[in-house]
Amino acid sequence: MDFLESPEHRDLRAAVGAVTDKYGSDYFAERATADEPTDELWKDLADHGFIGINFPEEFGGGGAGMAELAIVCEETAAHGCPLLLLLVSSAISGELLARYGTAEQRRDWLPRMASGDTKVVFAITEPDAGSNTRKIATSAVRDGSDFLLNGTKYYISGIDEAGALVVVARTAPEKLSLFLVPADAPGLVAHRLPVGINLPEKQFTVHFDDVRLPASSLIGTEHEGFRQVFDGLNPERITGAAVCVGVGRHAVDKAAVYARTRTVWGPAIGSHQAISHPLAKAKIEVDLAAMMTAKAAWLYDAGEPAGEASNVAKYAAAEAAVAAVDHAIQIHGGNGLSKEYGLLPQWGLARLLQIAPVSREMVLNYVAQHTLGLPRSY
Repeated sequence: MDFLESPEHRDLRAAVGAVTDKYGSDYFAERATADEPTDELWKDLADHGFIGINFPEEFGGGGAGMAELAIVCEETAAHGCPLLLLLVSSAISGELLARYGTAEQRRDWLPRMASGDTKVVFAITEPDAGSNTRKIATSAVRDGSDFLLNGTKYYISGIDEAGALVVVARTAPEKLSLFLVPADAPGLVAHRLPVGINLPEKQFTVHFDDVRLPASSLIGTEHEGFRQVFDGLNPERITGAAVCVGVGRHAVDKAAVYARTRTVWGPAIGSHQAISHPLAKAKIEVDLAAMMTAKAAWLYDAGEPAGEASNVAKYAAAEAAVAAVDHAIQIHGGNGLSKEYGLLPQWGLARLLQIAPVSREMVLNYVAQHTLGLPRSY
C-alpha cells in the first residue's frame, strides 16, 4: 500500500485550488444567498479541463477516473466553493452516458458537458418512493416506436441549468429503464421547490405529462435500468463524500484561523481546550473520511466492487463535514451566523449530504445487511 499521493494528483489539487481561489468562499456565499448559480466558476473549471476530467478523451474529456473527479470535487469545496452539480452532471449522468449511452448520445452531450456549455441532471427521486427505488411510479410506455413518459420527480437539482435529464422510469412491472430527456421537451414542467437552506443550486419538482420520446432516448438496454443506475450511484456517493471532505477541510481551516486570532479575555480562544479539542477531533474525522473516499474511488477505477466503500465514505464524510462546520460556527460565536463569514451555506450543503443522495440511515442498513449479514430491517 502506498499512501503517498502521486505528483500528478498533487499538481491537480494545486491547479483546481488556483482556479477556485479566483472566486473563493465569498463568491460562493453571495451566490448561495442570492440563489444564483456559480456559472463563472463552472465555466472556468471546464476551460481548464476539470468538469469532464473523467469523460473519455474522444468526447472532449480528460480520460481520467473517479479518483481525479473526486479531487476536483474536494478541492473546489476546500477552497470555499462546493459544487453540488459535479455530483450530478459530471459523476452520475456523465458516467452513465459514457458507459451506456449510444454513440449519438455520447457524441452529442459529453463534449458539451465537458466544455461547460451544458449540464445533464439526474431524476430518480419521487414523492412517494423515497429511498425505495422499487416503488418508482414514473412510467415510460411504448407508443409505436416512441415512448410516452408520465409521472413526477421530486427534489431534482439544477434543471434550470441543464440541457437534459437522465430519467429513471418504469417500463414493465419490476423493470426500470433510463432515458435522456431534453429539459425543454413538450409536456415537461418544472416547478421550483423552496428549501430552507441557501445554495446556488435550486431544487425542483418535475412533472412529465405524455412526454413523447423517440426510441433513441433510451440509455443502455431497456428494462436494465435498475442495474445500470447503480453504476451511477456509486460515483455520486464517492463525489458526495469528496465534496464533504472539502467542506470539512474548509471549515476546519477557517475555524483554526479564527481561533488563533480571536481574543476576548487575553489569550487567543484557541488556547482553550473547549475550543481546540473539538476542532482537533473535527480535523481527525475529516482526514479519516478522506482516506475512505480515496479507497472508494480507487476501487471504482480498478473495476472492483465499490458499493460498500462508497457508502461508508459518504457516511463518514457527511458526518465529519457537518460536525466540522457546526464547530466552526460555534467558534465564531455570533459571527458564525453572519453572511460575512459564509459558514451557513457550507453547513446547509453538508447537512443536505447527510440526507442525499442516500441517507445515513440507509447506509447503516446497507452495512448491517451486506457486510454484517444481519436480517433486512426494511
